[in-house]
Amino acid sequence: MTPRNILFVAAMSLVGTVGMVGQSFAADAAAGEALFQHKCHVCHRIGPGATNFVGPDLNGLDGRTIGSEAGYTYSSADEAKKKTAFVWNQKSFETYITNPQADIPGTKMIFPGLSKASDRENLWAYLSQFKADGSKK
Repeated sequence: MTPRNILFVAAMSLVGTVGMVGQSFAADAAAGEALFQHKCHVCHRIGPGATNFVGPDLNGLDGRTIGSEAGYTYSSADEAKKKTAFVWNQKSFETYITNPQADIPGTKMIFPGLSKASDRENLWAYLSQFKADGSKK
Protein backbone atom coordinates (compact mmCIF):
# COMPACT_ATOMS: atom_id res chain seq x y z
CA MET A 1 0.00 0.00 0.00
CA THR A 2 1.36 3.40 -0.91
CA PRO A 3 1.58 6.22 1.63
CA ARG A 4 -1.19 7.99 -0.27
CA ASN A 5 -3.49 4.94 0.06
CA ILE A 6 -2.69 4.63 3.75
CA LEU A 7 -3.58 8.30 4.25
CA PHE A 8 -6.86 7.81 2.36
CA VAL A 9 -7.81 4.76 4.48
CA ALA A 10 -6.96 6.64 7.68
CA ALA A 11 -9.02 9.64 6.59
CA MET A 12 -12.02 7.46 5.75
CA SER A 13 -11.78 5.73 9.13
CA LEU A 14 -11.78 9.10 10.86
CA VAL A 15 -14.81 10.27 8.86
CA GLY A 16 -16.69 7.11 9.84
CA THR A 17 -15.80 7.55 13.51
CA VAL A 18 -16.79 11.22 13.55
CA GLY A 19 -20.07 10.36 11.83
CA MET A 20 -20.85 7.78 14.51
CA VAL A 21 -20.29 10.32 17.30
CA GLY A 22 -23.19 12.43 16.03
CA GLN A 23 -25.57 9.51 15.81
CA SER A 24 -28.24 9.23 18.45
CA PHE A 25 -28.62 6.15 20.59
CA ALA A 26 -31.71 4.58 22.00
CA ALA A 27 -32.37 6.08 25.42
CA ASP A 28 -32.22 3.59 28.28
CA ALA A 29 -35.05 3.91 30.82
CA ALA A 30 -33.30 1.48 33.20
CA ALA A 31 -30.20 3.69 33.21
CA GLY A 32 -32.53 6.67 33.73
CA GLU A 33 -34.10 4.94 36.73
CA ALA A 34 -30.67 4.35 38.28
CA LEU A 35 -29.80 8.00 37.68
CA PHE A 36 -33.11 9.10 39.21
CA GLN A 37 -32.46 7.00 42.33
CA HIS A 38 -28.94 8.41 42.64
CA LYS A 39 -29.54 12.09 41.86
CA CYS A 40 -33.26 12.95 41.90
CA HIS A 41 -34.90 10.80 44.57
CA VAL A 42 -33.44 13.03 47.26
CA CYS A 43 -36.09 15.62 46.38
CA HIS A 44 -38.61 14.04 43.98
CA ARG A 45 -40.95 11.04 43.95
CA ILE A 46 -42.45 9.18 41.01
CA GLY A 47 -44.62 6.11 40.50
CA PRO A 48 -47.67 4.74 42.30
CA GLY A 49 -48.40 6.63 45.50
CA ALA A 50 -45.85 9.38 44.81
CA THR A 51 -46.50 12.68 46.54
CA ASN A 52 -44.84 16.06 46.63
CA PHE A 53 -41.69 16.09 48.70
CA VAL A 54 -38.92 18.69 48.66
CA GLY A 55 -39.80 19.04 44.97
CA PRO A 56 -43.07 18.21 43.20
CA ASP A 57 -43.86 14.62 42.30
CA LEU A 58 -42.95 13.86 38.71
CA ASN A 59 -45.84 11.62 37.66
CA GLY A 60 -47.32 12.71 34.34
CA LEU A 61 -44.45 15.11 33.65
CA ASP A 62 -44.59 14.62 29.88
CA GLY A 63 -47.09 17.21 28.64
CA ARG A 64 -47.63 18.84 32.04
CA THR A 65 -47.58 22.63 32.34
CA ILE A 66 -44.82 23.91 34.59
CA GLY A 67 -45.96 24.87 38.08
CA SER A 68 -49.18 22.88 37.89
CA GLU A 69 -48.71 20.04 40.38
CA ALA A 70 -51.47 20.43 42.96
CA GLY A 71 -50.35 21.04 46.52
CA TYR A 72 -46.81 22.11 45.71
CA THR A 73 -45.63 25.67 46.34
CA TYR A 74 -43.58 26.79 43.36
CA SER A 75 -41.08 29.64 43.18
CA SER A 76 -42.15 32.95 41.67
CA ALA A 77 -39.78 32.17 38.76
CA ASP A 78 -41.66 28.94 38.03
CA GLU A 79 -44.99 30.73 38.36
CA ALA A 80 -43.81 33.37 35.89
CA LYS A 81 -42.70 30.65 33.47
CA LYS A 82 -46.16 29.07 33.82
CA LYS A 83 -47.69 32.22 32.33
CA THR A 84 -45.73 31.54 29.11
CA ALA A 85 -47.62 28.22 28.68
CA PHE A 86 -44.37 26.28 29.23
CA VAL A 87 -45.02 22.55 28.89
CA TRP A 88 -42.67 19.74 29.82
CA ASN A 89 -41.55 17.60 26.92
CA GLN A 90 -38.26 15.96 26.05
CA LYS A 91 -36.70 19.11 24.60
CA SER A 92 -37.80 21.46 27.40
CA PHE A 93 -36.81 18.94 30.08
CA GLU A 94 -33.37 18.30 28.61
CA THR A 95 -32.71 22.04 28.30
CA TYR A 96 -33.84 22.60 31.89
CA ILE A 97 -32.01 19.68 33.47
CA THR A 98 -28.73 20.69 31.81
CA ASN A 99 -28.63 23.67 34.18
CA PRO A 100 -31.92 24.47 35.97
CA GLN A 101 -30.75 27.80 37.42
CA ALA A 102 -29.63 29.05 34.00
CA ASP A 103 -32.85 27.92 32.28
CA ILE A 104 -35.21 29.35 34.91
CA PRO A 105 -33.28 31.87 37.03
CA GLY A 106 -34.74 31.93 40.53
CA THR A 107 -36.19 28.41 40.46
CA LYS A 108 -36.19 26.65 43.83
CA MET A 109 -34.47 23.65 42.28
CA ILE A 110 -30.91 23.71 43.54
CA PHE A 111 -29.26 21.13 41.31
CA PRO A 112 -26.09 21.61 39.28
CA GLY A 113 -27.56 19.89 36.23
CA LEU A 114 -26.63 16.96 34.03
CA SER A 115 -23.85 17.72 31.58
CA LYS A 116 -24.00 14.45 29.64
CA ALA A 117 -26.62 14.27 26.88
CA SER A 118 -26.98 10.51 27.40
CA ASP A 119 -27.85 11.06 31.09
CA ARG A 120 -30.51 13.62 30.14
CA GLU A 121 -31.98 11.34 27.47
CA ASN A 122 -31.97 8.30 29.78
CA LEU A 123 -33.58 10.23 32.62
CA TRP A 124 -36.30 11.51 30.29
CA ALA A 125 -36.89 7.96 29.02
CA TYR A 126 -37.52 6.91 32.61
CA LEU A 127 -39.63 9.88 33.72
CA SER A 128 -41.78 10.10 30.61
CA GLN A 129 -43.10 6.56 30.98
CA PHE A 130 -45.22 7.51 34.02
CA LYS A 131 -48.81 8.71 33.67
CA ALA A 132 -50.33 11.23 36.10
CA ASP A 133 -51.65 8.43 38.31
CA GLY A 134 -48.16 6.91 38.67
CA SER A 135 -48.82 3.91 36.46
CA LYS A 136 -46.65 3.29 33.43
CA LYS A 137 -47.86 4.04 29.92
